[in-house]
Amino acid sequence: MSEKSHWEEVYRTKSPNQVSWYTPHLDVSLRLITEATPDRRSALIDVGGGEATLVDDLVGLGYSDVSVLDISEEAIEVARARLADEVGSVTWIAGDITSCDLPPNRYDLWHDRAVFHFLTSPAQREAYVRQVVRAVKPGGHVIVATFGPEGPEKCSGLDVVRYGADDLHSEFGGQFQLLEHLTEVHETPWGTPQQFVYCFCRKS
Repeated sequence: MSEKSHWEEVYRTKSPNQVSWYTPHLDVSLRLITEATPDRRSALIDVGGGEATLVDDLVGLGYSDVSVLDISEEAIEVARARLADEVGSVTWIAGDITSCDLPPNRYDLWHDRAVFHFLTSPAQREAYVRQVVRAVKPGGHVIVATFGPEGPEKCSGLDVVRYGADDLHSEFGGQFQLLEHLTEVHETPWGTPQQFVYCFCRKS
């Protein structure tokens, strides 16, 4: 089964609150995003946003240029239907982040919670970083959260790569300045703790 087919099946067979990464509000991400981009006209992209409510909260805070990218068209359609009244505030992109065509120097902030750790080959990770370098404006911010060293080794039936903060930041290279890193223990809908590590960077 291809990666796209895998994720289409996940979102076709599970409701939004039945996936392990679900949380009603991404409080850590929201704090970092509003700190980095106080201007509500900033261009933001949420990579792997799927059915998550981050886009709802960002629109609710007044952000008027939010893009949500996910490999699953099923997930995109669920979120699009939920935010049907927000025409013009949200751009929906169905595609694989390692290969889709993103405009250069488009985004003030790049957010990814729980996509990067699914990239288990160096080639995938290098392709992802090239996308970040191309799509984020000089001086723009990048927030990436992955499973930490004590996090699970698999998620949704797939292998993942776990990272400490230094290891995660090193994947992105010297053109990204680390501003902050932090650890969060996320509780799944069925009560299992999962360690996440966040790196908050600025592009040179």
